[in-house]
Parts: sequence; structure tokens; C-alpha cells
Amino acid sequence: MKTPVVDYREFRFSRLSEPRFSHLKLLGGWIIYFALYFLTENLIPYEKCHVIHGALDDVIPFNEFFAIFYCYWFALLVFSLGYFLLYDIPSFKRLQVFIMVTQAVAMVIYIVYPSIQLLRPETMPRDNFLCRLMAFIYAFDTPTGVCPSLHVAYSMGIASVWWKYKKAPLGGRIFVLLSTAIISISVAFVKQHSVVDILVALPVGLLAEYLVYGKPFTQPHEKLRAYLSEA
Repeated sequence: MKTPVVDYREFRFSRLSEPRFSHLKLLGGWIIYFALYFLTENLIPYEKCHVIHGALDDVIPFNEFFAIFYCYWFALLVFSLGYFLLYDIPSFKRLQVFIMVTQAVAMVIYIVYPSIQLLRPETMPRDNFLCRLMAFIYAFDTPTGVCPSLHVAYSMGIASVWWKYKKAPLGGRIFVLLSTAIISISVAFVKQHSVVDILVALPVGLLAEYLVYGKPFTQPHEKLRAYLSEA
């Protein structure tokens, strides 16, 4: 078994500013995100939201099989962050900053241009476990705040960091690339997102890619790149 690069058993909140633990501060981005998610989901009325719809949405059928890939995203996200948190701190920083950039951009869009999709089936076409699973997800996840799709934007970050992680075997990196591609498509088949949400997520992910990996053109960007390269 690989040895973690940091012994987290020694972590205490009083040590959060120590160099070996300071990267854990980035996890605070999730607290801000979930707070904003709660606000945007519950405080923006449906009538204020713009309906997101594309022509392909009428062609793509609901297919509960894709619920497997839609939910697999959660496991892949947690696994990726956890793995790099243990074994490669620079990669953890890059992925977490990538996620935070997409979160910030998406939340601004959700507030400035509230969105809603009306693609969900009124009744499930079949009675099976996956249909019941999607009905459960529908029950607690409102159809608002959908454009851009964070499922897709996060997937871009996961694919990027794993592809650049040369310690992973080529087969494993290709597997992650294919996984994130199928995950991105799955959001349309389970009617959680419009195809428009997927397309809008692409430039959001590319912006995060540039900020995390691109060539610096300002001093703050230079400092960010230096920080992300520190072990």
C-alpha cells in the first residue's frame, strides 16, 4: 500500500496554517458552495427563472440506464479528491481550484441569469430501481440552477488532472477520460440538464483549465501557478 505524503493523523485545526496542512483550507470552498447552492435553490422563485431548452432535448429520450453514470460522478469526484489529497498534493490543489473556479462562475450565472429546465418526465416510463432512483433525486434536487452543468464542468477538471498525472497508467487515464465523457452525456439522458447546459459548461471548464494550467499573464495568475506547484 502506498504511503500518504502527509500524515493526516497529526492534523489538528490549530495546525491548519502549517505548510503540510495548509492545502486543506481549499476544502472550505465546499462550505461556501453548499451555502450558495441552498440559497439559489430555495430563494429564487421559479417564475424568475429562464427556461433552458435546445432542439436536441426533444430527440434525446429519457433513459434510466444513464443514472448509473450520473451517480458514478459522485464517487469519481470523491475518489479523485481523496486520492490526490493522500498521494499528490499539487494535483489535489489543481483539481480543487478548478472546481472552485467553476463553482464561482456557475453561481454568478445562476444568480444573474436564473435557469430552469422542464424536461423531466411527469411519470416514470418504467418501474425499476433506476427509475425509482431518479425519482428520488428529482424529489430533493430542484430543476433550477442548471445552466451551466456543474456535473460537466467538474468532469472536465477530473479528466484534466488525471490525464496530466503521469504516475497513473495510460489505461487508467483513458478510463477516466471515457468515464467523464459518458458522465457528461448522462445528464441529458436522465433529464437533469438540457444539452444547452452541457455546451455552456464547456467554456466555464476551459476558463478553469486556463487559470490552473495556462500561461500566466498577470501577477496574481503567476502566484496561483506557483502555489499550485508546491508540494
